[in-house]
Amino acid sequence: MSWTSGYVSEIDYTYGYYRELAPGLLSLALLSRAQAHRAGQPLRYLELGFGQGLSLNIHAAACAGEFWGIDFNPAQVANARELADASGADLRLLDQSFAEFAARDELPEFDVIALHGIWSWISDDNRRAIVDIARRRLAVGGIFYVSYNCTPGWSAAMPLRRLMTLHAELASGEAQGMIPRIDAAIAFAQQLVDNNAAYFRANPGVAPRLAKIKEQNRHYLAHEYFNADWAPMPFSDLAAAVEEAKLSFAASASLLDHVDAINLAAPLQTIVNGIGHPVLRESVRDYCVNQQFRRDLWVKGARTLTAAEQMERLRELRFALTLRVEDVPLKIAGAAGEATLDEAVYRPLLATLAAEHYAPKTLAQLQAQPGLKTLPVGQLVQALLLLTGAGHLHPAQADAAVEAVRSRCAALNARILERAVYGGEIGFMASPVLGGAVPVGRFQQLFLRALARGQKKPAQWASDAWATISSQGQRLVRDGKPLDGAEENIAELERQAEDFNDKRLPTLRALGVA
Repeated sequence: MSWTSGYVSEIDYTYGYYRELAPGLLSLALLSRAQAHRAGQPLRYLELGFGQGLSLNIHAAACAGEFWGIDFNPAQVANARELADASGADLRLLDQSFAEFAARDELPEFDVIALHGIWSWISDDNRRAIVDIARRRLAVGGIFYVSYNCTPGWSAAMPLRRLMTLHAELASGEAQGMIPRIDAAIAFAQQLVDNNAAYFRANPGVAPRLAKIKEQNRHYLAHEYFNADWAPMPFSDLAAAVEEAKLSFAASASLLDHVDAINLAAPLQTIVNGIGHPVLRESVRDYCVNQQFRRDLWVKGARTLTAAEQMERLRELRFALTLRVEDVPLKIAGAAGEATLDEAVYRPLLATLAAEHYAPKTLAQLQAQPGLKTLPVGQLVQALLLLTGAGHLHPAQADAAVEAVRSRCAALNARILERAVYGGEIGFMASPVLGGAVPVGRFQQLFLRALARGQKKPAQWASDAWATISSQGQRLVRDGKPLDGAEENIAELERQAEDFNDKRLPTLRALGVA
């Protein structure tokens, strides 16, 4: 087999950012479940199969420590190195297979070994190599993060994926290229839906999934569905695979999974929480929510914190809002449906978090506020977890840590802003306050670029952005229709720039992005 091992390499993977990989969020998820873990000083962090390396670059720039990453695709490694060169972070990027990396003898021990999604799209041999890396290179007390497609949520749709890959392999000529083959495979599957094929009738959730697939980025679909290897698996199979590395399941990296009230009806909570064995408990829970994608945290040498230890560490954590208070919805979606948050709890909490120009606040500081003093600490902690899990909050770094990484983040962000001139493939920027990223779209990046070049007024940002996109023959789209003429496009950009100045820029400044 070729060096690609059946993995799609002819088209680039997307520049995704995966917030669960952020060191601060990994620690918070474990602390939420009272799980002790190693936090090296400085942190040693390894990401396996980093794709375009955006998450890894942002974390290396925004967090103190030594960061490593490997990916088999040399083009992706080159792209990631370009960003690393801009930031000057301590980031070592290697063009190696998992087996080649596992065979190296001179590697250090890592506090964190993380892989996002890769587990589902590689061969059994590669999965064994990953377990070997964890066995030999994860420090005692270290964190192993793995996310993957799983059953039972994928069970009904697995034949759909096989149908599409079979069509791409057998019904389309090689010269067509991957994207036309993907389009043809989707169109063929839709023909079967339209003509009432029995499989789609027997599995009514599959046709809506196909409809969503049709709308997704073709570069993403190529890597998600059309690799030679694709193996959604039950949690119990993954648990058996990583047992050799002495790993114990510790927590879901998705904080919303920690709140049973939004995921499980009361009778199901009783059933799940009454199960003692963690593998059986997690497996049963997956059936209760029809889980299709898991984000697991495993620890080598798991230890449980006492309630007092857990609370002491929680009180020291700082949290920062990632958007304006006015933009935080008081509804949250879980597996059990949408829940409305209690305004009597969340309004004073959000107001306190926004005070002092959105400066980060510790749990202890929040507890001391008049509007929150009477709130039971458990309820306050749950509110913070829900808001963080929904992406509205993020753990914040200590002031000294922020200052230590501020210049690296600024350098990386400057490079991202320059890339925005040519396209919008990177939709995130690094925050030294969070030790992670915040979403910033292309036009907002162009506004920030104009601001950095000394243009102070939103109207100037709009003109600068229009000069950039019009020179490339591009136009804005509103309500699904391209705008006509310079005047109409500039007016829309001015509206967006004013909105950005009023609503988003203050938060980005508080987070050290602007």
